[in-house]
Amino acid sequence: MGEIGESVEAVKEKVNGKAVASLVLGILSLIIPYVGLITGIIGIVLANLALKEIKVSSEGGRGLAVGGLTCSIIATVLYGILVIMLIAALGWVAIFEV
Repeated sequence: MGEIGESVEAVKEKVNGKAVASLVLGILSLIIPYVGLITGIIGIVLANLALKEIKVSSEGGRGLAVGGLTCSIIATVLYGILVIMLIAALGWVAIFEV
């Protein structure tokens, strides 16, 4: 056991900045209309880079990167489906225009 006056310092991990940015972009891609596809793609790229950096270094933020990757993928898929439906609807109108 340590002495009475001994202090214990908490060990702080450095959090990866790309992981934080990927989470922010992932959440924004779900919330902001029209630019969600672009921010989602950027969030996916940043999350992948963050996961690679975290694996090599001793930085923290793996959970943030995974959350950012998840939000970004969901938003990108949703906006991708929306764009495909819009193109199909425009094509449908062009074919059956009276």
